[in-house]
Amino acid sequence: MKKCSMHWIAWLLAVIGGLNWGLIGVSYFTSGNWNVVNLLLGSWPLAEAIVYILVGLSALALIFDGKCKACMAGGGQMM
Repeated sequence: MKKCSMHWIAWLLAVIGGLNWGLIGVSYFTSGNWNVVNLLLGSWPLAEAIVYILVGLSALALIFDGKCKACMAGGGQMM
């Protein structure tokens, strides 16, 4: 099934979020700070919060995978 651009972006953000959480878990054992979002955007707390919200919304979009009108019609724009 073709996926629309929104679902590809959601997938990408969810993968980035999952990898970030994995690095946070690894950093627990190495006593480091491997939170990539915080390392990149820590000086901008609002931007960091927005990234976390977008990752959460991406997870919700993936839970309801294929439910958007573009994907259901098969006319989603492929990236």
